Amino acid sequence: MTTQNLFCIDLDQPALPGFRRFISSWCWQSASSRLLVDPGPLSTIPRLLEQLRSAGVDHLDYILLTHIHIDHAGGAGELLKHFPDAQIICHPAGIEHLVDPDRLWQGSLQVLGKTAEAYGEIIAVPRDRIGFSAQLGETAVRSFLTPGHARHHCCYLADDLLFAGEVAGVRSEVAQGIYMRPATPPKFILEIALDSLERMIALAPRRMVFAHYGLVDDALTHLEIGRKQLKLWVKGAAATEPFEGEERVRVFYDWLIERDPHFALIDQLPEDLRQREREFIGNSLRGMAEYVAGLSEKKRQELAA
Repeated sequence: MTTQNLFCIDLDQPALPGFRRFISSWCWQSASSRLLVDPGPLSTIPRLLEQLRSAGVDHLDYILLTHIHIDHAGGAGELLKHFPDAQIICHPAGIEHLVDPDRLWQGSLQVLGKTAEAYGEIIAVPRDRIGFSAQLGETAVRSFLTPGHARHHCCYLADDLLFAGEVAGVRSEVAQGIYMRPATPPKFILEIALDSLERMIALAPRRMVFAHYGLVDDALTHLEIGRKQLKLWVKGAAATEPFEGEERVRVFYDWLIERDPHFALIDQLPEDLRQREREFIGNSLRGMAEYVAGLSEKKRQELAA
């Protein structure tokens, strides 16, 4: 996927069924600088380096992290060894976790289990190589703090292109229509996530890159879908509150298929991608369920109605 000064490197995980055309890294170049967004996990750094060399990339000015989850940032410390002049940019809340990643690694193992093991260990980043800046030097790139998917989430605007991370959730290519879903692991707070989305809508970007997955030319359409889905899925979390465990996930899934025309396109995905997506539904529901449980009884009833 290449357009002029932008190209995508797929970071597929053959050991994980369905993890293809899902994790990606993006390289963008202006007249004065070159940057890479989300280097991915440690296990895919060799492929990333190979593809960068094939594209003639021998220098990076910035490595931008949309957030510090292991599948986006786990390999950042290793990549720095090959680009000693690069500066890592991330949310201030994520800096200490990258400097000393043990808690982040243990948390990844606890939540993701064998998936985290397939991604590989998180390599520490030297403190003097990481920071946050609202404006990246003399470039046309601006950074925005956009908590929601994670409290340490950022978006980056390069000219009219928004590197959106997971601020609007996840997208997969389908033959007809737009397939999207929210990505709301705990701890999720609807008002914070909506505020981040609305601020990105106000920027009016023309194009947008989803970390998972792909480049779209109608950014505002996808951001608006993301906003509507967040509100709808929280209603679904409230409506399914009487159920528990896996039964709640199944009821929630059926509830969404009936009411969310974009998520309902999951049936267009290949079987392995469809299975991957279904497994992530429980993770998103957990974040929303915790949020709903913290509301007043009146508010929960209003949402569920």
